[in-house]
Amino acid sequence: MNGPEPEVENVENAQNEAGTAEQQAPETEEQQEEQKEAQAGEMSADVLKEALAASTDKYIRLAAEFDNYRRRTSKEKLDLIASAGENIIKGILPTLDDCERALDMLEKTDGDAAAKEGTSLIYNKLKDYLKSCGLAEIEAVGAEFDTDFHEAVAQFPVEDKEKKNKVIDVAQKGYTLNGKVIRYAKVVIGQ
Repeated sequence: MNGPEPEVENVENAQNEAGTAEQQAPETEEQQEEQKEAQAGEMSADVLKEALAASTDKYIRLAAEFDNYRRRTSKEKLDLIASAGENIIKGILPTLDDCERALDMLEKTDGDAAAKEGTSLIYNKLKDYLKSCGLAEIEAVGAEFDTDFHEAVAQFPVEDKEKKNKVIDVAQKGYTLNGKVIRYAKVVIGQ
């Protein structure tokens, strides 16, 4: 019995080993598939992270571009509103000049007091309204000649060195509207 038994044990051992090898082989294939799936998952995760980063970057850029557009259009609207009446006010300036000349003429002559008062009232109302719209007169007489605000129409020789390159007389008043020059002061400067 000693003889056949070792053969039986050997056969059993061989069968067990073969079964174990068969079981191990599928596990190895399953493990390999799982490893491939894990690697594919890692790769797809990397791809997804890159796609997410690209989408986020695109979104941020688009949001910034829209914000810049919104700011630019707001500024343009404000500028349009601020300067909307510029042409109208430019058209009224000659009337303002005429009122000033009429007041000067009425002061120089012995005109009717009612005419002086009426003209003065109209002039003051018009001037106050234009000031409320942002109109400001450019102060010129005695000021240093500045090409940003003055337009020289004549030069007059002066003996006093302090008056050189300074405004001596104003031929036509200049005005600014909300800080922007809409009509330059036409001036005579000392030479």
